[in-house]
Amino acid sequence: CAAYPFLGETDARRTARACGTRAFVWLGKARSRQDLGRDFGWGLSEAEVDYLRREEWAVTADDILWRRTKLGLRFSAEEREALAGFLAAAS
Repeated sequence: CAAYPFLGETDARRTARACGTRAFVWLGKARSRQDLGRDFGWGLSEAEVDYLRREEWAVTADDILWRRTKLGLRFSAEEREALAGFLAAAS
């Protein structure tokens, strides 16, 4: 929280639980939420998605939302589609 105060308590807690110290890899030198790129919803940023693709070989929206982050419980159909579209374009 001290290193990335812009995350807020909820996002910092989710990030710590999901990634532990590996979060420092994708948070990097970010000083604002905008530094993390697109926000897909519920605190899932483009920087985190890129990290999951690169380091954990996540390929699909379901892989990211259900296996990696458990955010599938919260994402709407529209948010899921936006993430899937981003991943398809990035492939």
